[in-house]
Amino acid sequence: MILDHKDAVYAANIFNEYFQSMNRIDEYLRMVKLSRVEKFSRCLPGMGPEDELFQNFDIHPQDMEFKIVEPDNEKFMYYLEITTSHAVEASVPGKSLRWMIKESNTNKIVGFIRIGSPTINSKPRNEFLGKPLDTKSKEVMKRFNDSSIMGFIIVPTQPFGFNYLGGKLLAGLCCSHEMRERMNQKYNMNVCMFETTSLYGSTKTSSQYDGMKPFLRYKGLTESDFAPLINDNNFHRLNDWFINKNNGEPLVHENASSRKLKTQTKMVSIIKSSLKKTSQSDYDKFCKTFDDAKGLTEKKRQYMCDYGYSNVKEYLNLETNVLTPKENYDRFNTESVIEWWKNKASSRYETLKTENRLRKDIEIWTKNSDIDIIR
Repeated sequence: MILDHKDAVYAANIFNEYFQSMNRIDEYLRMVKLSRVEKFSRCLPGMGPEDELFQNFDIHPQDMEFKIVEPDNEKFMYYLEITTSHAVEASVPGKSLRWMIKESNTNKIVGFIRIGSPTINSKPRNEFLGKPLDTKSKEVMKRFNDSSIMGFIIVPTQPFGFNYLGGKLLAGLCCSHEMRERMNQKYNMNVCMFETTSLYGSTKTSSQYDGMKPFLRYKGLTESDFAPLINDNNFHRLNDWFINKNNGEPLVHENASSRKLKTQTKMVSIIKSSLKKTSQSDYDKFCKTFDDAKGLTEKKRQYMCDYGYSNVKEYLNLETNVLTPKENYDRFNTESVIEWWKNKASSRYETLKTENRLRKDIEIWTKNSDIDIIR
């Protein structure tokens, strides 16, 4: 598909104007988030955010107990949207498990977890395994898909996250045997590796996953050659325009995984090919826009969990068919994870309380929110 010069410039300018309006990842996230906020209602029927999110900050961490709820997608997405600073998709391809974590004494939400199928290519994982996955080998890919999961959403409500190190509690639960066993049961897996990445990359020198040994260990920085996705309004407008230009056919098959990413990638490819044939200056301008935009997608810090097994690398490399537990295998039980968190959270909570720095205002996203993105 090749566009004439006028059409190519029109499509290119939508990207140019969008990405040239921001210089940092937090600016991009805020712009996308506020456009999303306008689309969902203030609250679900009969429920207000202040009634559902944890807000009793007089409770000491040692007095807390927790329960795991697997909510319907509508409720999960609503409370997640008003809590998290990044844009999230309602559905994801591949495996998926949603957890809403509640503090049992108050029955209030303290955080959200969504687990899914991991990305195929990862520099830190490649270095851990000693080589990239052989995607042409059915045996290699079956072992990987049956053994590995990834945390895409690990988001505490705020200020539970700030006051009590809520992100570490959620990440610890992702590393628990309970998580592993639920995925095993749901998808007939034999999970031995969990991965996740920090959201903000090098924007911050640390993340909520630091200081979590033996559960999570830092493995290095990821690499990405993708620019961020444009926001929903611009994407849908441009996608409809391309479909019209393409005789009513979508650029990417409707059942394709990561469809929005693949569609944007196809749009960019068409625009580049078209501009290169008609105007070198417009082509160079468009390429520079995307080179600059890639800088917003910073390298992310990647972390991995072995669930207390000593030979995960050998198992994933098909060098053995039997996983061997380490001496600390039982530390990955849910009760042990929560006990580990309580000790960490107690120190944090007591320090903040002594210094009069406890936060008590519930942070939720509305169209007028001024929430600190990088927190």
